[in-house]
Amino acid sequence: MSSIRIRYQTIEFDQVDIHVRTLRDNLQYRDINGVAAKLGISSAQWPLFGVVWASSEVLAHHMLDYKIAGKRILEVGCGIGLTSLLLNHRLADITATDYHPEVEQFLFENVALNKGKAIPFVRTGWGDEDSGLGEFDLVIGSDILYERNHTSLLAEFIEQHAKSKCDVILVDPGRGHHANFSKKMANLGYSHTQKKPANSDYLDQPFKGQILSYHR
Repeated sequence: MSSIRIRYQTIEFDQVDIHVRTLRDNLQYRDINGVAAKLGISSAQWPLFGVVWASSEVLAHHMLDYKIAGKRILEVGCGIGLTSLLLNHRLADITATDYHPEVEQFLFENVALNKGKAIPFVRTGWGDEDSGLGEFDLVIGSDILYERNHTSLLAEFIEQHAKSKCDVILVDPGRGHHANFSKKMANLGYSHTQKKPANSDYLDQPFKGQILSYHR
């Protein structure tokens, strides 16, 4: 397929509107020169970065009034970057990462849609060598505990980029791997709490997942 279909939508956060250019649905596919395939991204996985998932909306709403002053923030597996765009609107010091080769261009165009400042982006995998991102006060992500073998890679990636005092906030839709991940984070010195979002009326369906918080 040489072209993909896209859509534009506006997601409301109280008095804040975030505009996003996304794939029309998760059936789109366009892997020019097989770049994604060479990275191990299958045709079924390819479109997952490009739509707005419930977990990303929950994370963005959670960050709407989160205290960000003086914090350097990293979004891991940002996908379409909804939370990064919201934090950018709040003038946060936000950096985004993802493994997918199409994310950077979508993020660039979505920043422009929202008339925001450029968001630093690095395409990196959790098992890659040090990307030079540096260390952060806060690491966030949504629906990234996708497979059990991801838990070790993610914990190690976070450790690589976390300051000695760091908070980590992940929104997990209930894939069943967060307990294993939490054990690995505890071994790294983090305390852990989890809770349901206070409100998820903005979603089409009830949210069955949790907001996972880690502190060191």
